[in-house]
Amino acid sequence: MKKFASMTAVAVLALSASLTSLPVHAQTKFVTIGTGGVTGVYYAAGGAICRLMNKDRAKHGVRCSVESTGGSVYNINTIKAGELDFGVAQSDVQFNAVNGLVQFKDGGADPNLRAVFSLHPEPATVLSRKEAGVVKFEDLKGKRMNIGNPGSGQRATMDTLLPALGMKQGDFSLVSELKADEQGAALCDNKIDGLIYVVGHPNASIQDPTTTCGAKLVNISGPAVDKLIAANPYYAQATIPGGMYANNPNPTKTFGVVASFVSSSKVPNDVVYLMVKSVFDNFDDFKKLHPAFANLEPKDMIKNGLSAPLHDGAVKYYKEKGWM
Repeated sequence: MKKFASMTAVAVLALSASLTSLPVHAQTKFVTIGTGGVTGVYYAAGGAICRLMNKDRAKHGVRCSVESTGGSVYNINTIKAGELDFGVAQSDVQFNAVNGLVQFKDGGADPNLRAVFSLHPEPATVLSRKEAGVVKFEDLKGKRMNIGNPGSGQRATMDTLLPALGMKQGDFSLVSELKADEQGAALCDNKIDGLIYVVGHPNASIQDPTTTCGAKLVNISGPAVDKLIAANPYYAQATIPGGMYANNPNPTKTFGVVASFVSSSKVPNDVVYLMVKSVFDNFDDFKKLHPAFANLEPKDMIKNGLSAPLHDGAVKYYKEKGWM
């Protein structure tokens, strides 16, 4: 019995010695990306970034995970609270957070918010039931409209678009706050007449209702929209190509923002550097992970739609590449 105890002690000591001799990165670091609904491009973007980062986690010791969230505003607020390390956010929401405007007026400007890079264009996309007879956005007056859940990018866009058009929520016969992955089914089930989604294309959340119940894309254009774009540098005119979605053969005129990847100055430089390096060192692979990424160019991604200062960890990589 004493011999067995002695052998056990030796084994424990040997195991302890082997553990202390492991590399420092064996102490795994965890980082989390806040995205959006599971059917949206934000979730796909976060998954793509984590996939590339986790590919070499045995070497660098950082494990990336994705969290489905309420969207842009939620992500920025949760990064500020230190509960997320990274997040995807619309460029207009990033601008408002940096300047303490609109959704961030009560909480004030966030001096620690940092841009990492921008992603795909995101047109404001409005769908209506084919029976509703809607051609332009103003035709939705008196209809049942989903304006998006609080904290989402589409809700933020609606809060800006309605007053620009001289409209208000009371102009709709019913206002709902369904999440992005709920609204397409509600449209086809005749629970709402219209919905808005600020999203990259092509997108499954738009494809499903256009295919299933013949939903129609709605134009958002005219002098009031032109004025809105001119007054806000993070907006730009956009066109959804005709034929991209079933039962919608004609181009749809609208406006949009850019999806941006953000973090906090409190997130260590080496972690952000590693994140950026994982994406751009494997850029061809990244672009293949979703159709919305197909036309991305690094030179545009480090400047377009970025209102917050670039994170120092990202700047280090961009300078190494000669992009800055």
